Amino acid sequence: MNTKTAIQKPSSASHNYALHGLSLSASALRAIQRRGIYCAPGISIEHQHMAKRYVLRGVESGGAVIDLGRACAYLSPDGSPIPWLQTIDSIALNGRHAIILGEKLVRVEMLRTVRTCDLVITEHHLSLSPGRTRPEISSVLLFRGRDGVLPVDLWTERYIGVRGELAPTFYDRAGEMVYLPHRFEAAIKKITGAVCCIGCRHTHIAFAPHPTEQSQ
Repeated sequence: MNTKTAIQKPSSASHNYALHGLSLSASALRAIQRRGIYCAPGISIEHQHMAKRYVLRGVESGGAVIDLGRACAYLSPDGSPIPWLQTIDSIALNGRHAIILGEKLVRVEMLRTVRTCDLVITEHHLSLSPGRTRPEISSVLLFRGRDGVLPVDLWTERYIGVRGELAPTFYDRAGEMVYLPHRFEAAIKKITGAVCCIGCRHTHIAFAPHPTEQSQ
């Protein structure tokens, strides 16, 4: 029985996650850039003029090389995947894969350095202050996992068949296991697959909408 809670209380720093995602050092950002991995974790507010409403916009993106991987994706608050608005084709690998829209989004972002992984899960929704007509982004930190360890070299061909089925193991400072939030467990396993997908060209969580939804 898990005695630790994986859901964390909101903090004053949660707004930074809406803008920047994982807080990475300059050297880590340079290393990711040198390896040609492009991950865009920022969330923006967009106005749909015909529908006369505001929505949040995120981009599922990222990928991996042998020793490094970074990726982000988006879910509904209950942990279920969201259909993409459109996919993005690019000559470059490990970049943008699909655009996601929603009034509420949960972002899952992971960084892998060989077998060591950092994970952050945040929930974002539109918040309208009194006297304003344009909403702001309100964010809550749901889970933060540091220095998680992958059980195998998931980026190798040997383990390609189990990508999307494994996740890092996280521990607290006292050495006790921190359990993953149950409703996001499937998504965490899929984003783990994304940071081990060398030369990634596809989404790992978002899926194609039903044809009738696309035509609306």
